[in-house]
Amino acid sequence: MPGFTLRSWLFASCAASLFVAGGAVAQPASVPDFAASSGVGWVASGFGFGTDFVALPSGPKPVTNDPKYPYVTNADAARLGKQPTFRVADLSNPILQPWAKEQMKKANDDVLAGKVAFTADARCYPSGVPSFLLFPANPVRFIQTPKEVLMFWQQNAELRHVYLDVPHSANPKPSWYGESVGHYENGDTLVVDTIAQNDKSYVDNYRTPHTTQLHVIERFKLINDGKTIEVSVHVEDPGAFTTPWDAIQRYRRTENPWEEMVCAENNTEYFNYDVVPIPQAGKPDF
Repeated sequence: MPGFTLRSWLFASCAASLFVAGGAVAQPASVPDFAASSGVGWVASGFGFGTDFVALPSGPKPVTNDPKYPYVTNADAARLGKQPTFRVADLSNPILQPWAKEQMKKANDDVLAGKVAFTADARCYPSGVPSFLLFPANPVRFIQTPKEVLMFWQQNAELRHVYLDVPHSANPKPSWYGESVGHYENGDTLVVDTIAQNDKSYVDNYRTPHTTQLHVIERFKLINDGKTIEVSVHVEDPGAFTTPWDAIQRYRRTENPWEEMVCAENNTEYFNYDVVPIPQAGKPDF
């Protein structure tokens, strides 16, 4: 019998959190309603947003693609009649410390040598924060209760817990998604503060590493008459970056039923696909 997979306990945990005392938990009218109804999800695509962070007009910027090696998505390839490519990180970005740049150069070299680039969604890995915001194609859904907000990505049953109106623990144990605490602000924004992540994930889809000092603040806000969520992201990690940096992500609203989508069991090695071993836990963390 295989080990207790992350997907199985995340899906069970999410399902258990849907109802309290036999019924769905209603939210006060003074908070933004990201859940709206059971059929509402949010997809990170459209409006020029998707699986890469978008930089602000000024200030330090997130890592993007090396302009010498244009990134062509599958959708762009079909539309333009070009060959799709994998991401090659722009290592000239001044936010990167030397060790991070060297690690990313090795990953770039693998891609340029013809290997398949690692992304958390393709390898059925937990993404960590803020890379959770870059999960593609399938909806992220929100469950809002008075004590916590859950964010659930259905493709791999990835689940984030955001505990409301409480301080961080004195000494939280590092984990894939760390410890997220949050609060509502001005009646229209959810502010999420995340610390205590392990160093096994990447910050983005360019394989940008981080340390356990990573500190991320996200601000989720409904815009465009509730049809769009805009997320402002602030990232600090003195162990990996030379300076804090900021970025933006946006989700468009979609309505379709929830589905359980299996990832780990289907992550097989076709066409010499270099499958990274999927992390498993011998027992749940709770």
